[in-house]
Amino acid sequence: MSRPFTAGERALLLDSKGRRYLVSLLEGGEFHTHSGPVEHDQLLGREEGVTVRSSRGARYVAVRPTLAEVVLKMPRGAQVIYPKDLGPLLILADVFPGARIFESGLGSGALSMALLRAGAEITGYELREDFAARAQANVVGFLGPGVLERYRVEIRDSYAGVDATDMDRFVLDLPEPWQLAAHARTALRPGGIFVAYLPTIVQVATLRAELDRQGFGMAETIEVLQRSWHIDGQSVRPDHRMVAHTGFLTSARLLEPSQERLPAGYALPDSSEAGKDGAGGSGEGALS
Repeated sequence: MSRPFTAGERALLLDSKGRRYLVSLLEGGEFHTHSGPVEHDQLLGREEGVTVRSSRGARYVAVRPTLAEVVLKMPRGAQVIYPKDLGPLLILADVFPGARIFESGLGSGALSMALLRAGAEITGYELREDFAARAQANVVGFLGPGVLERYRVEIRDSYAGVDATDMDRFVLDLPEPWQLAAHARTALRPGGIFVAYLPTIVQVATLRAELDRQGFGMAETIEVLQRSWHIDGQSVRPDHRMVAHTGFLTSARLLEPSQERLPAGYALPDSSEAGKDGAGGSGEGALS
């Protein structure tokens, strides 16, 4: 379906050197660089992929930005969770349309954008009012004002307590998420998933110990490393630089009080063993 650019939305401009610029389109507006201004009216009413020129003749290709591009280019008040971690985080948290998620540490709203676009309903606590305002502005700028029906933000210290109940997920970008493990135990439904993003492995170890004490199980911690490749004709090799460590993702599930926790290293029988008992199997490997 045809979707020409309209005033109020964002466009991503790419110049001849591959540099990218995120622009909020306005009627009569201009985008300025050393190569001269580009009139927004050249884009309004045009389709993605259109080429426009600045007053000095510089060429720019215009497309709608992806979530990853918005996250990297949007205004920030705090460091964001990078796109390479957002995708795995959505899978670890098993986010689904209508999932009730408690989020704390909103920062610039990158994680909120990913969760909301996946269909979640968020109750967010943010201690700093300026961060909360920036996160909400970035979320609305990308997803539109209608998303605020699913994005409820309170200026509160989540370490002091959480009023939310019957949550499906706890997703945290805080320096001491272990302080919320006890709160999560009462706010999450049984089987609910707790996910935290942390920069150092010492923090992760502290979190894992507290999650174990609070009755969470099936915990795992991963680190995502991203390596791009240089491909130019017959010249094919890994790029010299890669996006290596940014943070650790830790997930765990709240087990019912009456249910014994799975011991460390526990693995379910594989499908071949299940078949011997007549239970059948999906063909998936053992879970760890």
